[in-house]
Amino acid sequence: MAVRAVRGAVQLERDESGHMRQQVSELLTAILERNALVPDDLISVWFTATPDLHSDFPAVAARELGITDVPLICAQELDIEGAMPRVVRILAHVETELPKSGVAHVYLGAAASLRKDIAQ
Repeated sequence: MAVRAVRGAVQLERDESGHMRQQVSELLTAILERNALVPDDLISVWFTATPDLHSDFPAVAARELGITDVPLICAQELDIEGAMPRVVRILAHVETELPKSGVAHVYLGAAASLRKDIAQ
């Protein structure tokens, strides 16, 4: 079993708690499904949000999915002029049999343009 990092991102339409929870839940669920992972495979998850998001902690969505015994942390992205607004990113450390080349990084909606080189 190897430790791998899985990336993902989603751009929110608006800064609203319920919307953030729904979008982050969708992103985290897609990361798990596309990599054939279950919550027990998660080691830790980093969530970042652009500085224009204030309505909630992205990690709340993971807790609402039942991911309760995994260390989660939220941080703010750098405030870079011209950067895509309203983006939540995920960096999940997982235990998996997948080789690095087999990991599916998930970029939903407009966020797919952030990493065209690795977005699935």
